[in-house]
Amino acid sequence: MAQVKVYGRRDVWAGRQREVSDLVQTCLVNAWGIPEGKRFHRFLLLDADDFVCPGRSERYLIIEVLCFTGRSDDAKRALIRELYDRSGYDPEDLEITIVEMPRTNWGIRGVPADELTLPYQVEV
Repeated sequence: MAQVKVYGRRDVWAGRQREVSDLVQTCLVNAWGIPEGKRFHRFLLLDADDFVCPGRSERYLIIEVLCFTGRSDDAKRALIRELYDRSGYDPEDLEITIVEMPRTNWGIRGVPADELTLPYQVEV
């Protein structure tokens, strides 16, 4: 399971959500084997005054991936590299964070996620 939050400026990224979502999903599929149909992306686009990031351009984007624990450090590095390599964005304008938590901290389909059988591997 992975959920994605994308933070950026509304005046730059509004209308480009599909572009960013497709990029992130392609990278999750390639790096972690997430099924293509498992796309849970949220866009939190902010006014310029609400997105303070000195030293970054107006195109600055934060991609936060929330996921179950279990992916190796190599898998996490692979996802980060995929995002930088495929995005075409200036590396100074893209920041990626991966936030992991145990399955017992997630509720999905009425049960704690550690009781759920997933159709894909988390331990990659």
